[in-house]
Amino acid sequence: MTWHVLTRIVLATICCVALSPVAVVVQAKAPAGAVSSRAIAPVDAQSNDGDPSIGTVEPAAAPIGWMASATPRDASVLAATIQQLISASGASAGVSVVELGGSDPLTLSVNGPAVFGAASTNKLAALMLEAQNIAAGTTDPNGDVCFQPDDYETGWFEDYGDGVCLSRHELAMRAGRYSDNTAGHMLVRDVGGVDALNAWAASHGAANSAFFVGNTTTSADLAALWVAEAEGQLGGAAAQAWLYPFLTGTRTESGIPAGVPGVTVVHKTGTVDAVDNDAALVTAGPAGAYVLTVMTDGLGGGDGWQLIAGISAAVRQFEAFRTS
Repeated sequence: MTWHVLTRIVLATICCVALSPVAVVVQAKAPAGAVSSRAIAPVDAQSNDGDPSIGTVEPAAAPIGWMASATPRDASVLAATIQQLISASGASAGVSVVELGGSDPLTLSVNGPAVFGAASTNKLAALMLEAQNIAAGTTDPNGDVCFQPDDYETGWFEDYGDGVCLSRHELAMRAGRYSDNTAGHMLVRDVGGVDALNAWAASHGAANSAFFVGNTTTSADLAALWVAEAEGQLGGAAAQAWLYPFLTGTRTESGIPAGVPGVTVVHKTGTVDAVDNDAALVTAGPAGAYVLTVMTDGLGGGDGWQLIAGISAAVRQFEAFRTS
């Protein structure tokens, strides 16, 4: 089904759609624990280092115009629109939105606690923990991590072998921007292994995730990690300054970034078979930064990214009504 068809469905039904029986939670996020988007470390969108093997990813089309007659800041309308996009796609999905800063930030969840395959969003947790360690001075970003045979998994880079050592900076670039699997395993080993990583993630709100072993997570868990990161709880500005460039201008920009053209999106995608996921910090919404995480199953490939891009565009239009 094309997005032209999905757009007509949403426009035709948004005024009268009833919420289907899925978990929808909307709540105010206490501003005392939030920070202004000015506190988020600035980043520059980066290219893929001129690698000629990486083609241009065409942004997915997204539904437009649905909010024109909607009540501003009516989160139930946004939730209904997200549900309609999911239903029309035929996929299963979980979506979490967390506004950062401002006088009345909202948290919205559509199937946020639902468990999905994490795919490569598992690398987000490893990268965040590595960034925290670097910010604390306990590890050196230029220090080497040496390959071990158990680290190997087919991925973007195939230059691993006996005696190969790579800096943490290089591993983060490979795991973040290119989502290389072996680099991800090397980072996990460097931060203490799978058990240590999952215990750390649970302590920062990702209590329903099993990264790497089992490899499942929820949109709510990934959103909790992003909020902790953006609000400075995981190493502050120093961690952000090291981490964010590896998660911008990635080789997969057809999800959340496609729904917010021209805006820097710091994010980690994950895709395998019929699963497409995207977990993002949108650094410059119309009235401040926000976190958006989307898990999908049942589509895969271009159709999955189009669904994520459509949800991203809907959230962006909702954010346009946010004034403070």
